[in-house]
Amino acid sequence: MYDRILIPTDDGEQMEAVFEHAAEIAKRHEASLDVVHVVDKRAYLTLDEEIMDDVERQLGEQGEQATQRAVEWFEQEGVDVETTNLSGDPAEEIVAHADETDTDLIVMGTRRRDYSQTMLGSVSEEIVSRARRPVLIVDIAGE
Repeated sequence: MYDRILIPTDDGEQMEAVFEHAAEIAKRHEASLDVVHVVDKRAYLTLDEEIMDDVERQLGEQGEQATQRAVEWFEQEGVDVETTNLSGDPAEEIVAHADETDTDLIVMGTRRRDYSQTMLGSVSEEIVSRARRPVLIVDIAGE
């Protein structure tokens, strides 16, 4: 049922709760894991052009560090993992990557506890509404 699981990650320490869920499912189903980080280009579109490249490079390096931390965490759990680093609108990139890789399940976190906030545009909500596959949302707001 679940052969390939995609885990979007950021640089947050709270991601361990998401990793735990993904690892448990992966072990049960002998699924492969793909940890994805997306540099959100929308975050720096208003910056001066002279510094945009430096900001994108720095954010890309942070993303690579985040995916490397995920690899180390999953290796300690005995689960193999691949990583992908992308750039663009996070929801669009994650859904497109899930489609391209024929992902069976997306496991991701949300930091929003209030229902109305979650319904008004978080990345996780956008992915739930756009994805053509199951999405497991893990509350990491209180972690």
